[in-house]
Amino acid sequence: YNRVGDKYVITNRNFERVYDKRFMTILPRMWSEQSDHIDVYREWGKVEGVAVQVTDPSTREKRIERRPKFSENLRFMLSYQVGFMYFRYFMWNFSGRQNDEQSYGGAVSGNWITGIDFLDRARVGSVKDMPDEMKNDPSRNRYFLLPLLLGIAGLIWHLNRDVRNWWIVMLLFILTGIAIVIYLNQYPNQPRERDYAYAGSFYAFAIWIGLGVLYVNELLSKVLGNKLSVPLSAIVCIMAVPVLMASENWHDHDRSGRYLTTDVASNYLNSCAPNAILFTNGDNDTFPLWYAQEVEGIRTDVRICNLMLFNTDWYIDQMKNKAYESEPMSLSLPRAKYYDGINNQLFIVERIREPVEVGQIIDFIRSEDRNSKISVSPTEMFDFIPARTIRIPVDREKVLANGTVRPEDADLIVPWIDITLKGNSILKSQMMVLDFLAQNNWDRPVYFVSGYHNDALGLEEYFQLEGLAYRLVPVRSHNRSWLDYGRIDSEILHDNLVNKFSWRGAADPDVYLDFYHSRTILVIKARYNFARLARALAAEGNREQAVEVLDHCLRVLPFSRIPHDLFSPDLVSAYLAAGAGDKALSVADEAADFFFGRIGYYLGQHPNIVYSAEYEIQTSMQYVSRIAEALMANGYEERGEALNSRIEEYYAEFLVIREGYRTR
Repeated sequence: YNRVGDKYVITNRNFERVYDKRFMTILPRMWSEQSDHIDVYREWGKVEGVAVQVTDPSTREKRIERRPKFSENLRFMLSYQVGFMYFRYFMWNFSGRQNDEQSYGGAVSGNWITGIDFLDRARVGSVKDMPDEMKNDPSRNRYFLLPLLLGIAGLIWHLNRDVRNWWIVMLLFILTGIAIVIYLNQYPNQPRERDYAYAGSFYAFAIWIGLGVLYVNELLSKVLGNKLSVPLSAIVCIMAVPVLMASENWHDHDRSGRYLTTDVASNYLNSCAPNAILFTNGDNDTFPLWYAQEVEGIRTDVRICNLMLFNTDWYIDQMKNKAYESEPMSLSLPRAKYYDGINNQLFIVERIREPVEVGQIIDFIRSEDRNSKISVSPTEMFDFIPARTIRIPVDREKVLANGTVRPEDADLIVPWIDITLKGNSILKSQMMVLDFLAQNNWDRPVYFVSGYHNDALGLEEYFQLEGLAYRLVPVRSHNRSWLDYGRIDSEILHDNLVNKFSWRGAADPDVYLDFYHSRTILVIKARYNFARLARALAAEGNREQAVEVLDHCLRVLPFSRIPHDLFSPDLVSAYLAAGAGDKALSVADEAADFFFGRIGYYLGQHPNIVYSAEYEIQTSMQYVSRIAEALMANGYEERGEALNSRIEEYYAEFLVIREGYRTR
């Protein structure tokens, strides 16, 4: 319900799904309609299904769909929901964990292990010839099955001594474990590991671990007598489980000195000019920024606008209020235009072929004239967008006066920016971004944390990289790849990356950086931004400064702490562009050794592990290939050809193993 005048009216309804009874079954496990989920349902459930003819309600066309069988639903539940999403987590806690990488299946990430090589070899790979960074990973926890075996011993001892209380613990174990699995009915490709959902079940099993000490004591007392069995069983069990687990878990559970998340948030905020608007995309790139402002008091003049939440009326209301030192966002549309259920989606009806100024588009949406609506029934009329090309005018004098564009770039200023809307509609968040751009009129600096998403409205050609965030400027760039978009201001970017930004703990060997921290450095393209700046400086003739930038990158984000990734070749090419051939070769050799070490290790494992590691193997080859290209393009043909020859050898070996596995 939303208030309209002095009344509350229904503006949105929660519709109830009506299911075709032919597709209904007992204990349905497959329900998500997302295409990637459907593919994984098929894979885990080995789904062939039963053919059912359906009629499309809108076109009346008939087509054949396949209904998963009950047995296939059950297979998915047992293999994925129980086996992968519960038993794997259970074994993490009582047997051991391979690493802390997010897993979606396969043999290389996030599996349980025992730490006993002959038991783990066929499932997740042998420790023999394993690269040191994998073998010595602090998140590789090995318990050698001891907590599990002690818990099973306690379970048996409890069952034989006190059946009634055994059932109480067993019910706690089941209801906080398997029962939750059945109740949640989790879809595949969960966005994060969900082990926390089953903590109660693991606590229940820990009760049996404690009772297992009594079982060990009972066995020892038969041989040694009670006087020796009591202290000996306590010592043995304490050393075998709590001490072992503490020693294995301490480093990867120690958060001391780890401030990288706060620093990344601070770096985003410090990328922005005073009083800026910073558009973020979702939870992960918003919550740390909120923390930095709310708790640390960092850059409270910057207004953070979460584009996902910008689809909700209550959040739009918040954006119209002052926050900290940040003035309200300039938004003109009245609340009646963005109530929950109103304008969640605006269709594009191209009545005007020429570009229309963004202010006129917003006025058109604001209007209550019948000509500004489309009718879908005698009683229902909706707002729409009357043009596909929306023009943002540029006030040349203003953008020069307020520093949006440097005076030396005055000749590059465009008279307007045209947005070409894609698809048949836009979302409420995009409507509100257009409203803001219309009202802002280049007054406040506008930044996006990234491009190439719908809410960026195709503005990437007018982005300017100034740190971690991209500023909207009326200067067109022709960089349009998903990675290398927008222009850069080398002076601002250098000041931010080298002088202002902080990466506390990233270079400290005593601070543990887990998978998600390393992944964050990759996702925010931190190393790539250093490489991009260095290439720009080298192109400007500042080769010495370019080398200093790259050296600084390797000091604050060293490979010894954050492993080589897809941006390692960019650092090689940047060093080469700066004329630092020796340093380029050093990085190239180190990166090649890293990637070849992984490729060689995987190819030496069981074929099912090779097949599972296909992505890791092929991307590693691609990264080394890019290094080889950079070397050969800069006069190091022999070194580059040697790398390519080794890639070809590995690739031939990989193809033989893969084809053999597929034809088994």
